Amino acid sequence: MMSLDTLQQSLGYVFQKPELLAQALTHRSFSASNNERLEFLGDSVLNCLVGLMLYQRFPHLKEGQLSRLRANLVNQQPLYEIAQDLDLGQYLKLGEGELRSGGHQRPSILADALESILGAAFLDGGFGPVMGVVEHLYDSRMRRIDPNAQGKDAKTRLQEWLQARRQGLPTYHLAEVSGQAHAQEFCVECRIDVLGLKTAGKGTSRKAAEQNAASAALQLLSVP
Repeated sequence: MMSLDTLQQSLGYVFQKPELLAQALTHRSFSASNNERLEFLGDSVLNCLVGLMLYQRFPHLKEGQLSRLRANLVNQQPLYEIAQDLDLGQYLKLGEGELRSGGHQRPSILADALESILGAAFLDGGFGPVMGVVEHLYDSRMRRIDPNAQGKDAKTRLQEWLQARRQGLPTYHLAEVSGQAHAQEFCVECRIDVLGLKTAGKGTSRKAAEQNAASAALQLLSVP
């Protein structure tokens, strides 16, 4: 297991009670003293703080728009991606069965562990410090949000942009599925034949991969 000092540096927060961080990294397959209760707390903390960040950042958006944006930021896929950026799987305490089956790479386990860490940080330092952690982890995602998109996902935005210009609709093709059954990675191609454009996206589900491929197409087309 890697040093927890490295993880705390990546989080931008040093725990006063490192045992809380250790518990947040302990899966139920490893010990009865695990991270399930911290995950419950962290889920609520994350929803609250991301909601607050959106509320402050976009004062003119309506409740429904804010809700859609928050849902896009706190679901399993972004949590999994952030956990991967932190190399969180290297720190997890898993039972032998989960270790053998590659549980340290499983999106649900990684996403749950990240929520557990936020719950632990809240108990350890309170509202202010955990807010700092969430702001640090979500900074780049917050800066990429386009309020004019009003919470619409990438596939919807791409379709509407093409329709407004009387262009053909994009098509999505599953190019590859890799990894074991419990931790599969999907690669999807997005093609816009009339523009001669093709992009690829990866994700832990076909739906997520399609969204990432559409997002790549939007970037190539310089759609804000």
